Amino acid sequence: MAESESAYAPAHYDRPSVTVDLAIFTVLHKALHVLLVKRRAAPFAGMWALPGGFVHMDESLEDAARRELREESGVEDVYLEQLYTFGDPGRDPRTRVITVAHFALVRAEHQRLRAATDAAAVNWFPAYDPPALAFDHRQILDYAITRLRYKLEYTALAFELLPEEFTLTELQETYEHVLNEQLDKRNFRRKVQQASVLEETGRRRVGEHRPARLFRFREGAVAEVKARRLFP
Repeated sequence: MAESESAYAPAHYDRPSVTVDLAIFTVLHKALHVLLVKRRAAPFAGMWALPGGFVHMDESLEDAARRELREESGVEDVYLEQLYTFGDPGRDPRTRVITVAHFALVRAEHQRLRAATDAAAVNWFPAYDPPALAFDHRQILDYAITRLRYKLEYTALAFELLPEEFTLTELQETYEHVLNEQLDKRNFRRKVQQASVLEETGRRRVGEHRPARLFRFREGAVAEVKARRLFP
């Protein structure tokens, strides 16, 4: 029989620490990149890691994630989505630590990186070929990439990486950078048309080749995607 609520004594139970870790992605140099910070303190001092840290007793998981991201990297004003909870007993050599991972897509040019608090440096690294990572952060990163690839298949998540207006070529290239593979042009455009998430702006971009039509995500489509992401 379970103990009654009145009989519960916190001191009688071990209390693991809770952290948040963040996989923040962008597209740079025609490749998917992830934001990493260099740890200043032990354990794993001098190694690269995902931004993150311990959750304070008086803050929510999302508030903790935003605070750690801001303090360690200077990145702010991003939409964070909860990814997964990682709780292997040996994942942190200090004590029993359970981490709630989050992920997001951002446009790099909208962020000014700066290392602060316990981070010695901060930078973007190729997501598919990162340096050795502290803790179990490579596992978290791989899981985040898998989730990102999956969500790209059924949502208009790419709008987080694109300007308000873009060409179909730019849209396809963005998908290719995130998926790390080339896509057939004809099939890609057919799937985009079937998804009914784009609308023409009536404008064209003039370049070295013939003018290219400009598109944007339909307002309703973006709202639907945001609703899905808030309630996955």
